[in-house]
Amino acid sequence: MKHRNNVKQFSKTPSHRGAMFSNMLASFYLNESVITTRQKAKELKRLSEKFITRAKKNISLPETEKGKKLHNKRIVLKTIKDEDAVKKLFDEIAPRFKSRNGGYTRIYLLGRRLGDAAEMAMLELVEKKVVVKETTDKEKAGKEKKDKADKKEKTEKTEKAEKKEKKEKKD
Repeated sequence: MKHRNNVKQFSKTPSHRGAMFSNMLASFYLNESVITTRQKAKELKRLSEKFITRAKKNISLPETEKGKKLHNKRIVLKTIKDEDAVKKLFDEIAPRFKSRNGGYTRIYLLGRRLGDAAEMAMLELVEKKVVVKETTDKEKAGKEKKDKADKKEKTEKTEKAEKKEKKEKKD
């Protein structure tokens, strides 16, 4: 009987399952979205939201409680071996969800995969990172040169077209 057993097996050994979700969580936190099967996305959502909540706890802790902050990070590092992903989770992702109480991720269903017809889904963070790109003086100068070159090409083309029209009218 499978009473009170909530672990999804995915036809994998516990070590393989743990490594698979560890890698998926790392790539999810680094890329902020991941495409996988629907069932794996559901399980990944459950795990990722627990870790985001754990990372959010560090925000509210005072600086005097460095031991608790370190403890939270080590708990997450038990599962996710990628230090860059954990750093991004604690430094960038958790502060974005400071005012949100759960529901940090969403699942989009993408249809069925060719080959085995598995239901595919995309898991992504609800609040996306806003990137403001500032152009430098060099980029602006390069853009202006490109615009001038485009204008020259257009004027040359229109001049050629006008000459052809004049020839056609004379004939």
